[in-house]
Amino acid sequence: MESNHEDIERVILSRQDIADIVERMGEQISSDYRESTPLIVAILRGAVVFVADLMRAIDCPLEMDFMAVSSYGAAAKSSGVVRIVKDLDTPIEGRDVLIVEDILDSGITLSYLIKNLESRGPRSIEVAAFLVKDVPGRKPAVRPRYVGTHVPDAFVVGYGLDYAERYRNLPYLGVLKPEVYS
Repeated sequence: MESNHEDIERVILSRQDIADIVERMGEQISSDYRESTPLIVAILRGAVVFVADLMRAIDCPLEMDFMAVSSYGAAAKSSGVVRIVKDLDTPIEGRDVLIVEDILDSGITLSYLIKNLESRGPRSIEVAAFLVKDVPGRKPAVRPRYVGTHVPDAFVVGYGLDYAERYRNLPYLGVLKPEVYS
């Protein structure tokens, strides 16, 4: 599959691939939360495209809120320092919380976030990750309950994922050419 963008080395998920993944995940989540009204917590900014599609694929009552955390800045690799930039507006005590993330890499940022939210007394916290990056010799610090698909250890952009705030609007998932970020 070819990209029409000069900075993309190759496309790894087409629009249809993405739609199929979202539909499957929505069905799983709908089944698991049939007796509940989960609070969907979208992690800004990368997960916003995914969460918009995922919510429409979930067939049970739900509520949503947003958090923004920062550990990257404009860098290609995580700095390891986690900051909560935007916190929840919704109390989560006694609630079923489903964190929706665009990509799980090391899991360090997400692990920090889960510990922070656990201190607020939710009934449950689960994670739905659109992508899990497979890095040889490394297991992420978090195991999501719902996984869209695994991707290779490459810099992927599109479908909400960015490099320096660019490429989020690509309707597919592609590998960014190394010369763009090195």
